[in-house]
Amino acid sequence: MQFKTKIAIVVFSTIVACYAIIGSFMSRSSQAVARGTQYAQSGIFDDVLKHIVEDYVEEPDLEKVRLGSLRGLAEGLDPYSAYLTPDQAKQYNPKTAQGETGLIVSKVAGFAYVVAVLKGSPAEQSGIHEGDFIEYIGKLPSRDLSLYETQQLINGAVGSTVELKVLHRGQSRKVTVTRGKVAQPAIEARLEEPGIGYLKITSLVDGKANEIKTQLSELLNKGAQKIVLDLRGAANGTLDEGVAVANYFVGNGTLARIIGKGGKETKTYTADAKKVLFNGPLAVLIDSSTAGAAEVIAAAVRDQKRGDLVGLKTFGIGSEQQLFSLSDGGALLITVAKYAPGNGKPFMDEPINPTEKVERLAEPEVVLPDGDDDNETTEPSQPQTAPKPEAPPEDVQLKKAVEILKRTAAKAQSATKTALLKAPVSNRRVSVESTMM
Repeated sequence: MQFKTKIAIVVFSTIVACYAIIGSFMSRSSQAVARGTQYAQSGIFDDVLKHIVEDYVEEPDLEKVRLGSLRGLAEGLDPYSAYLTPDQAKQYNPKTAQGETGLIVSKVAGFAYVVAVLKGSPAEQSGIHEGDFIEYIGKLPSRDLSLYETQQLINGAVGSTVELKVLHRGQSRKVTVTRGKVAQPAIEARLEEPGIGYLKITSLVDGKANEIKTQLSELLNKGAQKIVLDLRGAANGTLDEGVAVANYFVGNGTLARIIGKGGKETKTYTADAKKVLFNGPLAVLIDSSTAGAAEVIAAAVRDQKRGDLVGLKTFGIGSEQQLFSLSDGGALLITVAKYAPGNGKPFMDEPINPTEKVERLAEPEVVLPDGDDDNETTEPSQPQTAPKPEAPPEDVQLKKAVEILKRTAAKAQSATKTALLKAPVSNRRVSVESTMM
């Protein structure tokens, strides 16, 4: 194919992709005019393409330029949008059953980032932790992959393996993870202290709301009068499950919203007072591994002032994507809606902050990958063994939540005594007699 013919093809197929280049160009140029018009943006794209064709030191690979522009266009929107090549588009099927690792991954600073690790999963057994960066998947640097490609490469046939280069607390190591059928961890429940129930939500996939309902009811039957709801590590699941669980604790107001194009609310979830299971003192544990559906619960508790949020800021996930076919045979997987709390911005734009900030003990400083490919040659050829598990430090966040609940109960008792003392003698006698029954 002649060079001029290539130019004609690339102009036609990448006219939309120009916006990825334009955004950078326009932000740097003080001479840009009519920035909001498609006409002005198309003109800049033509200038960029002209310089690539006429002034680049070598004959450019225009197909490579086109693909790079399309990728940049999608990934410049958010980590969950992506351009799929024709081959990827043919294979796209989000319902396909694959072997999994138990990793819940997003992108931070361009690299794949571990939001959470499912308990008992192959990833946990390999020593991967929440907050780790995945620098390489096999020999491919994660910063050169879309989040969609990252997830496709990590998952695969049951029994097969994937080699990951993981950065944990500034130390890189290679890990080989065997993919398998990952079971969703069970909801954990216990009496933390007499009268104080502890309920840990580990997942919010379909069916978990009913499991949580059962566990919560059992805690109440055992005498729990106050509840610590632990949402740390809860990073997967559906919006409907999150709303259902939020309604167990919150009986009024808007629990969640779906925000579409132009900030328009396309769906609103309202609390049903009949579905409330517990309306007593409540403390909710959150941190950066709290994401998606779990953020719905935390936000509902905050918005309706049902309890304190203890810990650290949540991660900020919650959106819906739709696949659009393109003329080149590829496709654009693009975010078409975002999940939002009853009040405020979508979770992706504004995560949930705690009302009582509590750092973990010896919280490590986040160390970003340096992106130096030369370090890859120094890695050993054989995967390193996972480090020996360390004894878990004191859970200061849980300790603080229990302290808050006790303090809340003490204040309530003090307020009741004060009200009784101020009441007329006849009413006071009735109140005392009623407490002795």
